[in-house]
Amino acid sequence: MTTDTFASEFTSSGDGRLVATSTDAASDHTVVTSLDVVIPVYNEQGDLARAVSRLHTYLSTSLPYSFRITIADNASTDGTPAIADELCEFYEEVEVLHLAEKGRGRALKAAWAQSDAKVLAYMDVDLSTDLAALLPLIAPLLSGHSDLAIGSRLARGSRVVRGPKREFISRSYNQILRRTLSAHFSDAQCGFKAIRSDVAKQLLPLVQDNGWFFDTEMLVLAERSGLRIHEVPVDWVDDPNSSVDIVATAMTDLKGVWRVGRALATGSLPLAQVRAQLGRGSIEPETPGVPDGMVRQIVRFGAIGVISTLAYLVLFVAFHPFMGAQVANFLALAITAVANTSANRRFTFGLKDRAGAGRHQLQGFGIFLLGLGITSGSLAVLHATAPNAGRMLELSVLVAANLAATVVRFLLMRGWVFRRAAVTDGQM
Repeated sequence: MTTDTFASEFTSSGDGRLVATSTDAASDHTVVTSLDVVIPVYNEQGDLARAVSRLHTYLSTSLPYSFRITIADNASTDGTPAIADELCEFYEEVEVLHLAEKGRGRALKAAWAQSDAKVLAYMDVDLSTDLAALLPLIAPLLSGHSDLAIGSRLARGSRVVRGPKREFISRSYNQILRRTLSAHFSDAQCGFKAIRSDVAKQLLPLVQDNGWFFDTEMLVLAERSGLRIHEVPVDWVDDPNSSVDIVATAMTDLKGVWRVGRALATGSLPLAQVRAQLGRGSIEPETPGVPDGMVRQIVRFGAIGVISTLAYLVLFVAFHPFMGAQVANFLALAITAVANTSANRRFTFGLKDRAGAGRHQLQGFGIFLLGLGITSGSLAVLHATAPNAGRMLELSVLVAANLAATVVRFLLMRGWVFRRAAVTDGQM
């Protein structure tokens, strides 16, 4: 298809369109492009021209920002590269990036890395997602409110037309992410996402996958780095002619889940560095005369302590008739100690990734042994001085002993177990 033929089939948007970059006559400064929409393609000669024309018309008439459309050709072997070049010649706002290797993730990394736009987005060439969701997607990023944004087919308010097989696979995959990687975003694989360019520069070098798992890995790392992910419910109609191999993609994604989960568990990812550079700080006000975060820590530690103590007492009462006071005390304290350490690690001291979790549990076990000594010693003293002590007196002594153990536990957790986190947050 020649350029003239192409021009006869598709028309420009007219005088009102917004250009990718322009020069401000008054200041003689180049205006930075607000949005760069990347369309990764592989052998899409039948859909590419139609998709770019539709997208360009929408952006020109409905988007109040400067924009660019980048076609990222993933080593296509059909007429896609030639059509992409013709589109680039016809539309001032269209650029083409030809890659020698396949891979959606590889295409997005390359296109986003060379872009000078404030916000970087991408969408699939089939345009299954209604373009009306694009402005709600990018507005929070341009304002600085959010760091990444995703279109979600599973969020409340979305409207989706697709077969039961794809629906089941999509929901199952996102449940796997929730159960294995503690992901909180609702839809990892919808081909409708955006990211701030400053965030992309820090985050993308950590993303290893170059294929379909790219989206999931980027979102998991962003969430673990403390970045804000904005979700937009979308209207989405499945493309019945999609060439994606669902089974092969699913297997690759599961391998990616295992790899990322292992990296998070071993602490091999420098998420603390990304969090320090891009993560959002505490919104809680400082308390005069008290180290930053101390009041918050005490309140949360106390709340967790109350819950742990109640759980401990319930377990002690349940175990006591079957195994005696000392054994019941040991088991109840051991069970609640593991849960207490995990809860304080996450909610009191703000450590949400898995790095160092095993070491923290071992240190927590040392504190558990100290608490065991305090509570068991209290029981031993009680039984030595009052052999016929009733259940209520035993519980009263244990409550007092647990209060003392709680104070010791907080001081040791703050000054020893989670000291590095406290120092990083400026709380020591």
